Amino acid sequence: MLPELWKTGRLATDFKVDTTAPANIAWVKYWGKKGPQLPANPSISLTLSESRTHTTLEATPASDLRLELWFQGAREEKFEAKTLAFLTSLAAELPGLGHAHYKITSRNTFPHSSGIASSASSQAALALALGELLAHVSGSFADLKAVGSIARLGSGSACRSLYPGLVSWGETPLIEGSSDLHATDVTSQVHANFHGSKDCILIVSSKEKSVSSRAGHGQMSAHPYAHARFAQANMHLSEMWSALTSGDWQKAGDVMEADALSLHALMMTSRPGFVLLEAGSLEIMRLVRLFRQESQVPVYFTIDAGPNMHLIYPHEAHAKVEAFVRHELLRFTENGSGVIWDGMGALA
Repeated sequence: MLPELWKTGRLATDFKVDTTAPANIAWVKYWGKKGPQLPANPSISLTLSESRTHTTLEATPASDLRLELWFQGAREEKFEAKTLAFLTSLAAELPGLGHAHYKITSRNTFPHSSGIASSASSQAALALALGELLAHVSGSFADLKAVGSIARLGSGSACRSLYPGLVSWGETPLIEGSSDLHATDVTSQVHANFHGSKDCILIVSSKEKSVSSRAGHGQMSAHPYAHARFAQANMHLSEMWSALTSGDWQKAGDVMEADALSLHALMMTSRPGFVLLEAGSLEIMRLVRLFRQESQVPVYFTIDAGPNMHLIYPHEAHAKVEAFVRHELLRFTENGSGVIWDGMGALA
């Protein structure tokens, strides 16, 4: 998947690039991996607009590989060690990356490590920067599928953040061009009812979650319900794809909620089990379902691996959802004001 030209050349002069990439929220999740960072089941997600990572990569020619990483204005030793290990592994296949000293400066527009796909946006932004560097060194260009392979190796869902709109990842006969190796932009194949979809993110807690997504994925290899989950996820993907192509918000929302709850059930039934939801998360779920029943407004919840809630709805329902959130749900968020108004976006 990586271009042969990217495997040649070495940095000869100082290089600097600024990149940005958004988070994404999966409507059908992948949970569990196979092979070299490949998904155990296909997934589909909405790429966001406002929740982003901004990254600056500076590289200086050198005989070895060194890294200095700054995040949110502070030196981050934990992220630095992980990123250095990632760059070292990439350099085994892409030797040009191994002969430089790097300084990476990164910041998010949203809380990291709290279940809002910060690893997806950060690794996508880093992959874009590395793609530009490799293109510069080799005299080729930053092919997005190849960049997606780099992003996937850093964080699986990061490959979905390279494309705007609705995006799939994982091979499935339902979606033409789908692959385990990179993501596929499916927005043009989706009914116009879903174009401009909104995502209201309710920050129940911005604290770093107790168990990382990487650790949670790892537990699936021995999970007693793993095979049943993979079969269920494929069924959910089929149901979601039918809803997306026919324009059926109710069906899409029903699948979205069922899949999110299944994800958290897997966490709770792992060995050892863990719970990332907070009391506020549960109350928001209950009130969203009650509001939907009483108002007939098509607003649905989903949750990534964390306590924070995503309310997904069509853009024409925004005024009613905003009023509902402000009157009923903000009290369950951090400091009573933890909300990000987001939605379908594109790369800047």
